[in-house]
Amino acid sequence: MGNRVIDVDVRFQEAAAVGRTESVAYAHLSVELGHFYAEDFGAGCQELRDRFARIAEWSAMIPVLANRGLTAGRQPRISTCFMVDDYFHRFGSPREVIEQVQSAAAAQGLVLDYVARESSFARHDGVEVAQMVVDALVVEPPRNTTGSRPPLSESGWLSNGMRSPGHVDAPAMTLPRPWSPPVQSGDPRHSIFVDVELWSGEPGSRVWACALLASVWQMARLGVLRHRGETLMQPHRLTGELPDSWDALPAVVQLNPVAAPFCAYRTLTLMDTQYLPVEMAVRTILGQVAVPPAIAQQITSRAGGEGLRLPGELVDRLSYVFIGG
Repeated sequence: MGNRVIDVDVRFQEAAAVGRTESVAYAHLSVELGHFYAEDFGAGCQELRDRFARIAEWSAMIPVLANRGLTAGRQPRISTCFMVDDYFHRFGSPREVIEQVQSAAAAQGLVLDYVARESSFARHDGVEVAQMVVDALVVEPPRNTTGSRPPLSESGWLSNGMRSPGHVDAPAMTLPRPWSPPVQSGDPRHSIFVDVELWSGEPGSRVWACALLASVWQMARLGVLRHRGETLMQPHRLTGELPDSWDALPAVVQLNPVAAPFCAYRTLTLMDTQYLPVEMAVRTILGQVAVPPAIAQQITSRAGGEGLRLPGELVDRLSYVFIGG
């Protein structure tokens, strides 16, 4: 798909209304060392330790990836992060959970710079962040469709192409419409069609899908989220002890006082292969997000000042390492 730019988006591109787009500091690479869920902390956190042992095997490659596109001899700025699920299933407390993650990582020589709460990517500081990103989706109108399937705003489903037509009763005395396969956008030789559920439930009681929240998480790491021109979810420097309540924990907490910036020009995500389908859905979503021109130009200019040429498509700034068990 080509690069998508929109002129007006009341929810997402409110920067135009105030004439100012806040700038943020950028690392060269944001490295995610995992999503963590309740099941990772059972059986004495053995799964947690095993996961970091697998990630550590790849850690020597991180500086190599961060150097991509940099002027020779330049030291890359790399920050690490992880996300804890406090949206679908709250467990433990920030103090015990985050300290367990830090300890398991440190045992493998890994330093964790930032931690984020998954619930903050649904709603943060009075801003409906997930809805804001949904409103920024530019869905290509399917060709030769009958209108039998409701639009994204009603269905909550997003695809990367043209779906098979739904069953429609044919008029009397006519032959039924023949089946046709779904078709991926971009006219590839063979289609890989993806249909993603963004939420369940009704307005006011929606449960946002993991894939959508992970998309917001990637956008936060890439530094493209703004509300009324201001950056959402600035990292909060940790002073004192972690709180006992998830609600008392800021959206993004800086654990390492000397960390490189949280936002980065590119992201690298290291995770188990079980998350591959979710990340396929993330790429489908981000491939249809319209980044406001002021933000896109600001980031491109900043990167250019460092001699970097960023891909025009947001989704092409994401890289992955999927690690088997």
